[in-house]
Amino acid sequence: MKVIKLLEDRSTPIFSFEFFPPKTDEGLESLMETIGQLKGLEPSYVSVTYGAGGSNAGKSLDLISTIKERFGLESMAHLTCVNSRADDITKVLDAYRDAGVANILALRGDPPAGSREFKASEGGYRHASELVSHIKKNYDFCIGVAGYPEGHPESKSIDEDIRNLKLKVDAGGDFIVTQLFFNNDDFFRFEEMVRQAGIEVPIIPGIMPITNFGQIERFTSMCGASIPDTVRNDLSDIKDDADEVAEYGTEYALRQCKGLIERGVAGIHFYTLNKSMATVTILKALHLSDS
Repeated sequence: MKVIKLLEDRSTPIFSFEFFPPKTDEGLESLMETIGQLKGLEPSYVSVTYGAGGSNAGKSLDLISTIKERFGLESMAHLTCVNSRADDITKVLDAYRDAGVANILALRGDPPAGSREFKASEGGYRHASELVSHIKKNYDFCIGVAGYPEGHPESKSIDEDIRNLKLKVDAGGDFIVTQLFFNNDDFFRFEEMVRQAGIEVPIIPGIMPITNFGQIERFTSMCGASIPDTVRNDLSDIKDDADEVAEYGTEYALRQCKGLIERGVAGIHFYTLNKSMATVTILKALHLSDS
């Protein structure tokens, strides 16, 4: 089923999880256990990342097929422009279509490792809006696009970033999934700017529960998200105790989710890092508070 249909039919927020293709058989086995634990929470869909330069394209499709066959979960496949010509992208899209995938998250992608600047391949696409346009003109996928509550790290301003977001939506984007953030005010400020720009598609906030202090610092430095000073200070005091960090991060993400739901968000997308404990705890708590 298409994600936009799930959003249209919702009476409550939808929940979704993001996974990445493991590099080893042991990692795959662990991920299957994770998905089995999360399936009981009845996610509306799961998403599977693509890999730098499409390096995991085959693994992504294999994982999507396995998730569908073993767990019966709807999937959204990521797709980027990195190191890909238009005909390369077409082949991947054909494979997703033939496998029964209904949803694509269309992304420009990060510059290849060792590069500071994104450069389109010869015969490829420079912007996500071009990828969205290609998909929309040639396929019947439901198309998600990325939004950045604090602005894309390469944008000169949040206003410029919103203009680029509108290009993606006008090209055929059906809904927006945001980058992770830790201050709900940043999301609501972004949402207001998006609506003022005339963008009316649903916006799904992305949440990553903090389970490792060093890891979250690396992620935020790459994606342009910021860690509030109060959170950074709290974590600095407990950073050497993994259990305390995970407990703190889970409780913080739960408060974020409650605040977002109270304001009527369309759904919440969890960046799971292929782990289940924090997400299970959060969703169980949210379901209990609804009962």
